[in-house]
Amino acid sequence: MDHQETAVKSPLVEVKDLKKYFKVGDKHLKAVDHLNFDIYPGETVGLVGESGCGKSTAGRTMIRLYEATGGEVLFNGKNLFSLHQKELMKIRREIQMIFQDPYASLNPRMTVEDIIGEPLTIHGIVKGKQKHDRIVELLELVGLSPDHINRFPHEFSGGQRQRIGIARALALNPKFIVCDEPISALDVSIQAQVVNLLKELQKKMGLTYLFIAHDLAMVKYISDRIIVMYLGNMMELSESEELYRDPLHPYTKALLSSVPVPNPNLHRERIVISGDVPSPINPPSGCVFRTRCPHAMDICAQAKPEWKEAKPGHYVACHLYT
Repeated sequence: MDHQETAVKSPLVEVKDLKKYFKVGDKHLKAVDHLNFDIYPGETVGLVGESGCGKSTAGRTMIRLYEATGGEVLFNGKNLFSLHQKELMKIRREIQMIFQDPYASLNPRMTVEDIIGEPLTIHGIVKGKQKHDRIVELLELVGLSPDHINRFPHEFSGGQRQRIGIARALALNPKFIVCDEPISALDVSIQAQVVNLLKELQKKMGLTYLFIAHDLAMVKYISDRIIVMYLGNMMELSESEELYRDPLHPYTKALLSSVPVPNPNLHRERIVISGDVPSPINPPSGCVFRTRCPHAMDICAQAKPEWKEAKPGHYVACHLYT
């Protein structure tokens, strides 16, 4: 999606100052700390970072699988956090999730028909033969045979199970889907097939995605814009191509330096980040990345960097750019 197009449209999803803290003893673990971004209709926004940086928590909090500590998420102008259960149930048809582990997210005692049909039953959309026909249609949509309808999850491969999960997410014709690391549990050979399926479905159905992953090459392939997270905070946000061409934040540069280059004659200098990720219960003062940053200055310990538009459409939180 072109950045100029997004400027004309209104955002489908607006995340404003989103926070999610977990109480651990007498302290708070700051899993998600002050996230601010928009997602436009038909767009894919990638959310990347190391394991434990708060990506999945952010996705789950946005759609109220976790209750937020603070902030708001507007979907089509409605604040999801202020909706009562009945209103939320209605809007849930338009917001769905594809989970990370296709082995854990499908009930082993239910057939494919029951799994995909469950959202249709809960929301009372269709019954009887219409429901059966809709399930067959969804199976075909994700590249599975209607003959699979009476089978159980253990009879499928990981890639096929994830296709069942995708069919379930599409059952109610949603507008927005949170894809929570949907390919990380799959073989590399299957990952590209699932990502291509998601791209194809997006085109066909006008879907909008938040695509959470730590595989930067795959995120570049599917995303229009990318957010880089570290220790619950946003470090950088930019259009996909721009981020790979000219990363600004030292953390983004280090992440990108680890992506293999598919050309044996090209050598990319590897930037190694020293030390371990600090505990989110006791994060560093100022910039949370400063304890591992090769460019850390005195100001980095004293003040949190301002979220700044360093170039048109390219935002960064780093004292090097203030």
